[in-house]
Amino acid sequence: SVKQKIRDLTRATSQQSLKDTVIRLNRITRGWSNYFRHAVAKHTFRHVQNVMWWRIVRWQRVQHRWNWQDVRRWLTDHTGRWRPISADGIALYNLHEVPIRRYRYRGNKIPAPF
Repeated sequence: SVKQKIRDLTRATSQQSLKDTVIRLNRITRGWSNYFRHAVAKHTFRHVQNVMWWRIVRWQRVQHRWNWQDVRRWLTDHTGRWRPISADGIALYNLHEVPIRRYRYRGNKIPAPF
């Protein structure tokens, strides 16, 4: 369901500004990742982050008629390292940095109903 929300926000013909789209994507992914951070979801977080990055890059390529060199110019610094997608100082929320915190085992401390 979160991938469908990402797809809906980053349609190739969307006329929304990048800043507004990044703000809405951050709200969606931050809430979704906080809900699922107690599960074993690191691989899923990485996958959703990858889907989100590629959707935004494809959307911007269509909107600005960029080729791949233009995308690299937009998203790399002078040393050639990739930067996060950002617009007017608002960066895309990085799902890779969400810590996975498992619930503690409380088997002996849960009162038995018998």
